[in-house]
Amino acid sequence: MINGFHHVAIKYENGEMFEQAISFYCGILGFEEVLHWGEGERRAILLRSGDAVMELFASGRKAGTTGSINHLTFATADVDGMIEKVRAAGYSINVEPKDVILGSEGQMPARVAFCTGPGGEEIEFFYEK
Repeated sequence: MINGFHHVAIKYENGEMFEQAISFYCGILGFEEVLHWGEGERRAILLRSGDAVMELFASGRKAGTTGSINHLTFATADVDGMIEKVRAAGYSINVEPKDVILGSEGQMPARVAFCTGPGGEEIEFFYEK
């Protein structure tokens, strides 16, 4: 039985990108380190912000094969504020904050925006109204 979502793991191409990712997720998005292990290119770190958990791998660690993950989505009450933090740090904004209505049978009004993270991962900020 599935009890919920635990974490997303991302592998970065090099140690510099790994350090940049830690800075992005902790310094800009507000994640905190839970634990870390390994050394050099075999480092990994587990980060948490509320119920969202990220596992970041340096290039020497095998995170598994790549697959069909389209983007990461983080719930936030302040989509616009998160995008401004990301923009101020120099990261690309793919979709500016906008209001949307999801669904056809039932409807879910939301505010969304997308940016690109340090490893090229697409990140969505999502607020369900």
